[in-house]
Amino acid sequence: MKLEGGCYCKAVRYVAEGEPVMKAQCHCRECQYITGGDPNVFVAMPADGFRYTLGEPKGFTRTDLARAVTREFCPECGTHLATRPPGFPAVVVKVGTLDDPSLYGGPNMAIFTCDKQSWHQVPDGIPSFERFPG
Repeated sequence: MKLEGGCYCKAVRYVAEGEPVMKAQCHCRECQYITGGDPNVFVAMPADGFRYTLGEPKGFTRTDLARAVTREFCPECGTHLATRPPGFPAVVVKVGTLDDPSLYGGPNMAIFTCDKQSWHQVPDGIPSFERFPG
């Protein structure tokens, strides 16, 4: 599979190739901050198949958390493009940044439902996990 996308202002572009490692929606409190309150919808693509093709993102890693992820944003418009969890063999690509979000097809699981808000919806029939699945 080949996915292409970028930020809102088009200053940063990427390509992600390979078979998705996972397709999910994350309800963790950190993701709620990033999305403005909703679950974070993503596809995790193999790290060796992900590269930026235009521009460079700005990275942010919280220093007060153990095993903090690095979130990558467009330095111009602020669009959150990707997340790199430590020790995870994939780049978490934000579905809203895909040129064709319909290629996503929907999540296969919901994670960190321990932080799920009452108005968050989990699609019928997909597995839900209170934390990251083991």
